[in-house]
Formats: sequence, structure tokens, C-alpha cells
Amino acid sequence: MIHALPAARTISLGRTGGVLACCLLILAPGIEAGAQEASDETLNTSHGYSNFGELKYGPDAVLDYVNPDAPKGGEFSTWSIGNFDTFNPYARAGRYETYSASVGAGEYIMTSTADDPYAAYCYLCTTVEWPDDLSYVIFNLREDVTFQDGTPMTAEDIAFSHKLILEQAIPEYRERVGAYFESVEVLGPYRIRFDFTDSAPMRDRVTMAGGTPAWSKTWFEETETRLDESSTAPFMSTGPYVLDSVDWNRQVVYAKNPDYWGEDLPINTGRNNFDRIRVEYFADSSAALEAFKAGEYLFRIESDPADWNTNYNFRALNQGYVVREEIPDGSVAPRLSWVFNLNREKWQDPRVRRAISMMFNFAWSNQTLYYGAYAQPVSFWTGTDLAAEGLPSEEERVLLDPLVEQGLLEESVVADPVPLPVEHDASTSRPSRKILREATALLEEAGWEIGPNGTRQKDGRPLDLTILQFDPRYDKVILPFIENLGLLGISGKLERVDTTQYVQRRQDDAFDLTTQGFQMDFEPSDALRQWYGSQTADTSSRNLMRLKSEAVDDLITDIVAADTLDTLRPGVKALDRVLRHIGFDIPLYYNPVTWLAYYDVYSHPEELPPLAVGALDFWWYDEERAQELRSAGAF
Repeated sequence: MIHALPAARTISLGRTGGVLACCLLILAPGIEAGAQEASDETLNTSHGYSNFGELKYGPDAVLDYVNPDAPKGGEFSTWSIGNFDTFNPYARAGRYETYSASVGAGEYIMTSTADDPYAAYCYLCTTVEWPDDLSYVIFNLREDVTFQDGTPMTAEDIAFSHKLILEQAIPEYRERVGAYFESVEVLGPYRIRFDFTDSAPMRDRVTMAGGTPAWSKTWFEETETRLDESSTAPFMSTGPYVLDSVDWNRQVVYAKNPDYWGEDLPINTGRNNFDRIRVEYFADSSAALEAFKAGEYLFRIESDPADWNTNYNFRALNQGYVVREEIPDGSVAPRLSWVFNLNREKWQDPRVRRAISMMFNFAWSNQTLYYGAYAQPVSFWTGTDLAAEGLPSEEERVLLDPLVEQGLLEESVVADPVPLPVEHDASTSRPSRKILREATALLEEAGWEIGPNGTRQKDGRPLDLTILQFDPRYDKVILPFIENLGLLGISGKLERVDTTQYVQRRQDDAFDLTTQGFQMDFEPSDALRQWYGSQTADTSSRNLMRLKSEAVDDLITDIVAADTLDTLRPGVKALDRVLRHIGFDIPLYYNPVTWLAYYDVYSHPEELPPLAVGALDFWWYDEERAQELRSAGAF
């Protein structure tokens, strides 16, 4: 529930408090200190907040999914690919160190858990207070919280962090949530109030304020560090791990703060168990896998099905020193796609987009290239009760029919079943004649005819397409797709650039197709505007396709206003239906499980929670087993 900027699929490794709360960007038009609070109003007071249902945990509860007796100590070692030049995950420029967005980002007023998608709990606070109209929220902060340099955290630091984000955060966040807060008032050393504007979405109010980070005002002022500039060190925060050493672009080591303020919190029982976190950097995944086999690092999340199925045959594994696991992923299935740049005229016709998308053969790609390991996302909420299916329900029609009547949606949105990806023959990479005929008919209907040189043309212009990419691992799936486009007379090209150019080109609107991962959640709300809203289409790093649809905007407004799950579900289904009818992306694949390989020095609870693997959160190190493996020469 805590609102976040997902820099990666943090569900794989991250600390649970940071799974939904890493890199939060909250913005407001003003901040005040020392204002008087109203005293005659009845307030709701609790240790947490949920829009839907009761809180799962009490104020002093231990999380159900941890091992309360987990031993402390040892080193967690893993890997990352590429390079980095900053520890600041907030700056638009530069490439930040992978784990600075979770391990090094610090903590927030409230936190989430890995087994309840709807609740947020006090973490840096003891209680949260709010009136029935949710016009404001007050946090009573803990008085024992200290920064990593030992100085106390107060409400002034929270207010400073809020103001810093207001002044220096990424512009797209200011555009989306800048109107959430009327003001911030420091009511006392450990008491702070956030006042909301009338237009702030009700369901987001408490958790948006509760996602404010705690950074040291003194440290920022003394170091003159800025959110919009590169930083050679993580921010001074309250988190359990501090930077121990860095060998730029090669290795980073974080160490447990021996004076961590939150060590004895009930909610931290069985968590933050490692003394050190070491990250090794590699130029490519092949080199990283060989290093894992040699025991240079001991924990690996595998992302390549070819490697998972063919390259895990080595001494340490065969002798039982390495464990392989497939962990079911209980989160909303991510939707990895190629997205069209809708700012370009040739991609504004849905018939053209549909014809092109029909040339991607998922069945063949999955079977031939990926060992049948993947599934194709059929929805933006695949695998949940929020996904649209078949014809719209009566509840969906209540939302969709007025949009059709206003001419904002085609009649087909309510008259036809929700679109599904085309089913291909897995025995060949080429589309069938039937699929080619259907795609050809769509192109011709849209005015794209075969010219004298065998290419599709309209008004003398060829229909060509460039796929922007930086990762060579995608070549094997892109190149057969380009060959299939040629069967339609479309000239396709793969343009692979370095990561810096890749980021810049996407920001600058300089692409035809590029890769985007859509990661939705179980309680979608105002963040949908960043993904699909018209007002963010020219600036958002999420709305890469530059989608501008009044119907989509209206449906998002309905979703944001939903105050029960019974009203939320049909709104999300209606939105999902409309997004899929628009067809701005070509859905590729997702992995329904997480592939883990690790040396048998790490242990986890027998029952893992549905929303996180949690290796950095609640796994632990077995020193006795590590000694056995060292003696055996495993690493």
C-alpha cells in the first residue's frame, strides 16, 4: 500500500519494508512549522491503516512468515549486471547502484508486509491519527529513532525530507502528486501533521503521507547533497545497513549498523539477519553465472530460462552444495511488452498496431527459446480477480456505456469479448497463412498497400519499424519477429544502444517500439495516472507509449474514487478491458515463478509469504554449514 517507484522487481530480494516503499517521491505545494492543531475534533487512532478490512497484525505482533529464532550474522552475497555511477536512486541522470534503491534508501514513516497487500503499519511512528473526513493525518513519531550517525530523528527531519522532495524530485512525480498536500505542520519534536487538498484521492491519503522517508536534515545541509544530482554515498537515513566499501562498477559492500535503532522492534523480529551484504558487478550474465559456479558470490536469481535449464550442471550443485528452488510468485503478474510510440502518426491506427502485434509468435518463442518456462500475460492484472474476461459484466457496463455514448470508446469495447493475444503454432516461428491474411487485411483497411518494391506504403511513405533495445539477450526473440514483419512488407530493424543512450532515447520520444514492464498492484489507485494518464504522457517514465485517452482518464478517476473492493474491481476490469482494446503494446511473457540458486549456507522459513521471496529481509546465514562447505572446497 505504501506508494513507490519500482526500480526493479523488488519482490525478488528486497526487505519487506522496502518492497512497496522504495524510492518514494512525495510532493506538496507548501510546508509550515509550529502551527497549532485543532483539539476539539474526534480522531481515529491506530498503529496502522487499511482501506479494506481489518489490519492483520497488532501493534506488537511478530510477522507470521519470519523465523523468530533466526540467527544473526554472516554475509549475503549476490550479483548485478552493468555499471553504476551514483548511490542516488532519485536522480534522473546517471545509473544508480542496484541495491541503493532498497538497502541504502532508508526507512519510511509507515511500512508494508509481504502477506497483506492492503495494509500499512506504523514503523517510524507509534500511532497514526485521522478525522473521519481524512482531511489530514497526524503521525506520532517514535522517540528512539536515530540516524546512522547516532543523531536523533525528529519531526523536523521528516518535514525536511518532504520539502526536499518537493523542490528536487523528478518532475513527473510533482505533476502527479503535487496537489496531494495543502501543508505540512511540525506540531512538536515527534508529532507531524499532513493536510490534504480536497482533490487528493481518499484511498491514497494516509499511505501517501506515511510513505515519507526519513533523511537527516543536518547531513543534507552539511554535505549539500541534492536529490537531482549524483551522489557518491547513500543518504544519511535510519536504515539498518550502511555503506561499508565501494569499488566502482565492480563491488559494493553494505554492513549492518551495530547501533541500529530498530533492532528490537517486534515487527523486526527475525529480520535484517545478515552482518554484510556484498554485491558483485559483471559486464554480462554469462560471466556472472560462471562466477557463481566458482563460489565468488553465493545467491543468484536466474532470469534466463536457457541458463536455468542447461547451465546448472556443475560440481557444487551436483554435490549438493547448491540449492535450486522455484518459488511461486503471488504478486500481480508483470506484463513485459514492446510498446508503440503513439506520438508517431503511423502507430496511431489501432489496425496497424494489431497487425504488427500478430507477427509475434509467443508459442514458438517460449518453446524454442525459453524451454516452455514462460507464460504470456493476457491482462494488465493477469492471474487476479481484477483481470477483464469475456464480455463486460453489468457493473462494467455501468462505467463503459456512457463512454461509448459520448464517442470516447468504440462500440466494440462493450459488444466484443476482451482481446486476447493471437494463438500461434509453436512448431514454426512463422505465422500461419490465416494469421497473415488477417493481418494483411487490417493493414490494407488502414490504407497501407504493397508498393512496387514489395514494401508497405501509404502516401508514398514506407511502413518501417525500429525496436530500441540495450540488452543483447532480447536479440533472439526480436529477430524472428522482424522476419515475420517482412512477410507483411514491413521493414523492421533492431537498434541496440548503450544503457545511457537507451534511457535518453526513451525520455526524448526517439523510438518506434521499446520494452516496458507494467507492474500493477492489488489496490490500484492514483499511480495509474503515471502509467496511463493523459496528463503524464509527455513526461512519465511509465507512460512510455504516450497514451492520451479521455476514456482511460475517466476510468482512472472512477477507480481512484472507489471506496470498497466491490466498487474497485469492476472499475479495474473496465480499465483493463479498454487498455487491451486500445492495443498500445505487444505482450511478451512473464515468469510465474522465481528461479533461485544459492549455496546451502542460506535458509528461509518453510512457508514463504505470497508477495516476497525476501532474501534480504528474513533469510539467515548458517555458519556451521558454511564451515562445512568451505572445508569441502565448495567456495
